[in-house]
Amino acid sequence: MSAIVDFKNVSTVGLESSPVAEALAGMRANEARYFMNKYDHEFTVVPASESRETLDYVNRVLKEERGIEFAAKPLETSRFQVENIKMAYVFYEDGLAVNVMYTVDDPKKRAVGFKLSEGMEVPKELEEKKFKFAKQKSKLAGTIRGSFFVIKGEY
Repeated sequence: MSAIVDFKNVSTVGLESSPVAEALAGMRANEARYFMNKYDHEFTVVPASESRETLDYVNRVLKEERGIEFAAKPLETSRFQVENIKMAYVFYEDGLAVNVMYTVDDPKKRAVGFKLSEGMEVPKELEEKKFKFAKQKSKLAGTIRGSFFVIKGEY
């Protein structure tokens, strides 16, 4: 069952098993606020157990593009389209959020983003790939560290 993410009253519902649940909930709310402000889109999440198709899609892109397979347990996903951009998110128990941004009409604007919740270490799967992480301050999530790579294939 899907749930709309409330970015005014941040909740850890669905993320309780994460050791950084508060920070992960703040990061999820930060994403919700961004999509509401920029696109007037309500950010909804679905338990990972109910969203196999989204998980398979994100896992396929990660594996085929960079050979990445995360050991962390996925807790929630989100998948939607705003304007010409298809978005897919996976929020993991360790505090990682992965998003696939796939423009339908511009192959140069397709990427996978990684965001690390405050308090989590860089996952070993990303350490091995030598990603550099930039810091971003958020009122909802504290300090978020993020990185990305450009998607070269067709999905």
